[in-house]
Amino acid sequence: MLVDVLIVIGGYLVGSIPFGVVLVRLLRGEDIRAVGSGNIGATNVWRIYGRTLGLPVALLDVAKGCGPALAGLLVAGPWVGVLAGVAAMIGHARPIYLQFTKGGKMVATAGGVTFALAPLAAVACLALWFAIFGASRYSSLASMLTSAALPLLCWATGAPWPVVGFGAATCLGVVVLHRPNIQRLLKGTEPRFTRTPKAA
Repeated sequence: MLVDVLIVIGGYLVGSIPFGVVLVRLLRGEDIRAVGSGNIGATNVWRIYGRTLGLPVALLDVAKGCGPALAGLLVAGPWVGVLAGVAAMIGHARPIYLQFTKGGKMVATAGGVTFALAPLAAVACLALWFAIFGASRYSSLASMLTSAALPLLCWATGAPWPVVGFGAATCLGVVVLHRPNIQRLLKGTEPRFTRTPKAA
């Protein structure tokens, strides 16, 4: 029981590592929260600094979801894997290292958790995200529609019920964190993804 609790707490602490803030500060000497959308996630980093920084941030955000969830799954089973993964996602959204201020929107971290708990569903979600993003160039739309498909894909690929429940909760969380994007999409003011160098 103590080990389970420690894994979940560790998930939150790992998820709280703001890789977007850390890498941009180390390699550019700047604060990602002061440029672009102000979000610390990979989309904003990629939009401002390109794939040189955007790709590492994306992979690290995926890894910090995958690691705790996989540890929980292997040590104690699906329920602890789900709880550790959710803790990592909460850490990404409200990181302790940034005094619980606004973090990222959990999409990449949720993807990492899904890869640990339901790899077939994760591959299907990845393909769906790229298809929607490629057709629309809206990262927010691709993230929300993919999250909406997540619980169904988990169920269809035979994932256990705790993981299906995780998929449903993730969908709700992603939509809640994307409320401003939803408003802009409805108004037609949501910006499509393009590279916007900081110098510009």
